[in-house]
Amino acid sequence: QVQLVESGGGLVQTGGSLRLSCKASENIDFSHTVGWYRGGPGQREMIAQITGDGRIYYGNSAKGRFEISRNDAAKIIDLQMNNLKFEDTGAYFCNVQPLRGSSYWGQGTQVTVSS
Repeated sequence: QVQLVESGGGLVQTGGSLRLSCKASENIDFSHTVGWYRGGPGQREMIAQITGDGRIYYGNSAKGRFEISRNDAAKIIDLQMNNLKFEDTGAYFCNVQPLRGSSYWGQGTQVTVSS
């Protein structure tokens, strides 16, 4: 069964930190771009991406505060979120883009930042 399982969401005060983690199942092609998005069905904002060769891209809301990393051997994508703001609140989804076919999405993990 192909799946991505996210963890690490929760409730945090403004200025706090959270670390999200996403574990991909063994049968997922993990060689290419992976990333984190925020939002709901049909409307998701790119938070951070890291390509198969290590190039990293951040959305404007994440620059300077978040850090994405990947462990290809373990098939894990992490997102370290620091100095969290109220507007960071939302459902966070991990994404894996295989070389061919549709992207894979996790079920989402909720991040709530209290002001």
